[in-house]
Amino acid sequence: MDFSELLKPEAVKVLNAATSKKRLMQDISDLCEQAYGLDSDTVLDALLAREALGPTGVGHGIALPHARLLDLDSVVGVFVLLDKPIDFGSVDRQPVDIAFALFAPEDAGVDHLKALALVSRTLRDTAICTKLRANRNPATLFTILTSAESDQAA
Repeated sequence: MDFSELLKPEAVKVLNAATSKKRLMQDISDLCEQAYGLDSDTVLDALLAREALGPTGVGHGIALPHARLLDLDSVVGVFVLLDKPIDFGSVDRQPVDIAFALFAPEDAGVDHLKALALVSRTLRDTAICTKLRANRNPATLFTILTSAESDQAA
């Protein structure tokens, strides 16, 4: 599994209006609807339900919200870079400015875990996060993410 299987270019966005965790989740849900045709309200409900189990802010300004959805055939992702970091209830209490949301079919099994591991491993790389934070063009962000795996393999 690689980023080009998980992420469409139109599922990458820079946000300047997100002022809260809930607003960010709404923006992610809207982007998921635009990029993948999924119902925004269903996506939002699933994200909020998962978040109620425990925050998905993993530290270092990164959040990995994720949910399982009925109307999905494969694991898909949405990448968001925030202009202004927001409080996300992260484990290290640092505000979040990078969010990579993953959505998996209800019966995704190991594919969901493989995707989560790929995203987590990639975003643990401080050089990649520095590049992401230095760019505001969605096409460039998509390129950084999709080329990151080949850089890590080399």
